[in-house]
Amino acid sequence: MIIIKNLINKFLFIFGYRISKINNTGLLVKIHKYKDYEEYKKTQIYYNKQKIDKIWADENTLKIISDFLKANIDSEQIKGLCHGSRNGFEQNYFNKEINNSKVIGTDISETATNYENSIIHDFHDERKEWINNFDFIYTNSLDQSYDPQKALNVWLDQIKKNRFIIIEHSDQHGVISSGKMDPFGVETNFFPYLLTEWFGHSISIKIIKNIKSNKNNAPVFLFIIKKNF
Repeated sequence: MIIIKNLINKFLFIFGYRISKINNTGLLVKIHKYKDYEEYKKTQIYYNKQKIDKIWADENTLKIISDFLKANIDSEQIKGLCHGSRNGFEQNYFNKEINNSKVIGTDISETATNYENSIIHDFHDERKEWINNFDFIYTNSLDQSYDPQKALNVWLDQIKKNRFIIIEHSDQHGVISSGKMDPFGVETNFFPYLLTEWFGHSISIKIIKNIKSNKNNAPVFLFIIKKNF
């Protein structure tokens, strides 16, 4: 079924269209509830291993992010975190693309130790040595959060003032896709309002729209969150 959908999408893209899921639930935000933290952790580790060789990030999108960072961060060394990076593709791309950068990735699964520049870490948790330490955080895995507001609060503490959290978001991160594997779903057009409700004037938001090069030209939105104070 997925193969047929992909073939149809390739044809439809010629005319500017694609097949996408329709949210007829009336919900703009959804968070799956686990019975406890252990269920959440076991679930995330299980699906990490099931998808260990799959890569959501694409070079086209990461190049746009790299160019933005190089243009907006004046620093001898750009330090970054990629949360939920699974097999390390994201951080290793940034390290190659951005001269003199130091970017590491995190994942809740112990499989992180098998990949370059990756460490085992639950991105909801604080680490004192990371406070005000990074120039940027990138993720396409906020949908894997059981408490996205908590996660983003921790991430805002991890970056310096006037630095950036970059969240990659698509229709695959919406309400319809929310469930046990990916607990957090939010509709793209509502996400900026949700961020503003959570963080108010402490952040500024820039949105960049792009087309993914590895997902049948699917549209993707980069929410670039600047830490004001």
